[in-house]
Amino acid sequence: MFYQSFTGVVRHLIILNVLVFIGSYVILGQESFPRIMEGDEGGLGRLYLAAFMPGSQFFAPFQMATHMFMHGDIMHLAFNMLSLYIFGPMVEYQWGHRRFLLYYLICGVGAYLMHLGVQWWELERAGIDPHTWNVPMLGASGAIFGIYVAFAYLFPNQVISLLFPPISLKAKYFVLIMAGLELYYGVRGYSTGIAHFAHLGGAVFGFITIMIWYRGRLR
Repeated sequence: MFYQSFTGVVRHLIILNVLVFIGSYVILGQESFPRIMEGDEGGLGRLYLAAFMPGSQFFAPFQMATHMFMHGDIMHLAFNMLSLYIFGPMVEYQWGHRRFLLYYLICGVGAYLMHLGVQWWELERAGIDPHTWNVPMLGASGAIFGIYVAFAYLFPNQVISLLFPPISLKAKYFVLIMAGLELYYGVRGYSTGIAHFAHLGGAVFGFITIMIWYRGRLR
């Protein structure tokens, strides 16, 4: 494995995510999904900061930004922050603080946009009015998938050792496999409750951003 430093933007993002996770419970309170499904705003609680479908009575424009600092539970938070800690520092060192932060935010918003587009299409196809859909999206996973792509682009031959399954493979293959699995699970409708197309959105917007910055040069 490679060295990770806990400094710079990565450190501040991890601290911010942890503070938002704790603070959202303390200040806004626990959410109530049954009340949300009934359209009761009193049931929103901390999910006031999650991302709802435009047209939903719970939608607010700021959710496009705040949703990527929210997490469903402690394991969701821990996995995303561990991934950011492992892969983020080398990307930030290569790009600098400002470009890294800009890229992270682009991927987070891109994740929301792809999730929104695919979910809207799926609801229309199922005969459901998207404006009545009150299921939120939250989490930094889309931005994290963008970081995966950046890492694989900058360090394509860096070996990544996984615990489950216990294998080692180069970063470029790791990202391709992860993206392929997300696409497969998303198309097949597996793992309900996981926003697979949000993950893909972060990866796709990240790749497009990198291609713009590097003028289409592949490594």
